[in-house]
Amino acid sequence: TKYAANAMLATKISFMNEIANLAERLGADVEQVRQGIGSDPRIGYHFIYPGCGYGGSCFPKDVQALARTASDVDYPAELLNAVENVNRRQKSTLFAKLNQAFDGDLAGKTIALWGLSFKPNTDDMRDAPSRDVMEALWAAGARVQAYDPEAMKECRRIYGDRDDLVLVADRIQAVKGADALVICTEWKEFRILDFDWLKAQLAMPVVVDGRNLFSPKAVKDAGLMYYAVGRGDSLASASA
Repeated sequence: TKYAANAMLATKISFMNEIANLAERLGADVEQVRQGIGSDPRIGYHFIYPGCGYGGSCFPKDVQALARTASDVDYPAELLNAVENVNRRQKSTLFAKLNQAFDGDLAGKTIALWGLSFKPNTDDMRDAPSRDVMEALWAAGARVQAYDPEAMKECRRIYGDRDDLVLVADRIQAVKGADALVICTEWKEFRILDFDWLKAQLAMPVVVDGRNLFSPKAVKDAGLMYYAVGRGDSLASASA
């Protein structure tokens, strides 16, 4: 029962990420879709927020365990496998957007990262999307300046001391001297932001928002390029 419950919630997340990716290609805004379907009481608003994928100790493990159980009794659990595959693909989307913004040339760049834990109010980095982003950036020759309210010690435990990872004391220090900002976790302190101030801090006016925290229009009006998840206007602003 517990596996089924977590697999259901994970399915909602992967479904919304699938819709977000479709909306992006159609020039639509997934936030409007989310508000529309959430108003249907049969669906509701819980777990229908698109983003950069789920992580933690429960959802990935339980979806995979249920799929393995199905395989053990010779049942091809296609939906469960698809939920996991969509989530795995979604974790690469932030790096792909950042790579697009820099025309594939991230070597030597310094990227600010806001959020390391897989969700707010925890230091848990198990299967966190931030790990996929950081590891892809390092492989591309970039340097990371990261801040998280809770997960700094855990990040240090996982990755140790690296020349291409700097853990800073707050979100302000993370963006100083950075070429771009990536948001991986929807901590409350990240939700209120002076976009004019942010633009003045960044060498390139690029924001990759993996949690859709802001209005694309507000960010674009400040002269920033805004890459969100499934928000058609974000693509328009990025290419403007």
